Amino acid sequence: MKLYFGNAVTTAVTVMILVLLGFIGWSVLNRTSIQYWGRRSVMLLAFGLVVCCFAAARDGLDKTIQHAIDGSTAPGLFPLVSVPTIVGCVGAALILIAAIAAPIAKTQKMREAWFWVMSGGVVMKIAVIEIARIML
Repeated sequence: MKLYFGNAVTTAVTVMILVLLGFIGWSVLNRTSIQYWGRRSVMLLAFGLVVCCFAAARDGLDKTIQHAIDGSTAPGLFPLVSVPTIVGCVGAALILIAAIAAPIAKTQKMREAWFWVMSGGVVMKIAVIEIARIML
């Protein structure tokens, strides 16, 4: 429990991750009645970015990068070249591609498809990072 509710930052990140996953789950359950997938994609992108920034701060990604550059600080939770950071970058690339493509898409069906690509990137990042945190 300390891993997810040990202090204010970890508690806030845990709650935000649950809200983000709830938003994706709610979208899955109500996908037939959703009319504006572009708006939903913008909400997912904006809130997902906030959650990602908080999670990176929680895991000390800034310290890991600083350590790799000049060694002036102790590294964060994960090494710079590790499965969690690589998967995080791949997930971020998926999210970025979907965020660029969704507004360009001509139909709601295509915007929905890009929303699911973005959601897949988000879920992949969350799953890998949280499993890696548990395994440490």
